[in-house]
Amino acid sequence: MDFKDLKKIIELVKENDIMELELQDGDFRLATKLRGNDPVYVTTSAAPQAPSASPAPSAPQASGGEMPPAPKVDAPSIKSPMVGTFYRSSSPDADPFVKAGDLVEADSTVCIIEAMKVMNEIKAEVTGRITKILVENAEAVEFGQPLFEIEPA
Repeated sequence: MDFKDLKKIIELVKENDIMELELQDGDFRLATKLRGNDPVYVTTSAAPQAPSASPAPSAPQASGGEMPPAPKVDAPSIKSPMVGTFYRSSSPDADPFVKAGDLVEADSTVCIIEAMKVMNEIKAEVTGRITKILVENAEAVEFGQPLFEIEPA
């Protein structure tokens, strides 16, 4: 599946007010779910993808060009619903959405994940206290990767 196909699928989802869509083609998986007025896109792929016209800044990588493994977490956590770039705040000079020790509600925005040039606000989806931030600002994240440890209330 190439970028043009993805763009057509996303346009069809938006134009037809589709609330939820999941598509799988071999190792490639695309899932989209409309949350309020903000679409959330999730893509995973074992196959290499063609680079975009204007590449996003890359996160630091481990030696050998491989991404460092995601930290193993035993505590309850808020996980990434998509592949993308993690941002703790809405802009470089803004305060972070949350800090360790902050109380959050289920609908509290805890971070932004940029995916395909779309900024997606990520909600806590659980009420509790943030105990640890597991990802650095502007770091690449994977689908299902723990972003925050949280102590449920």
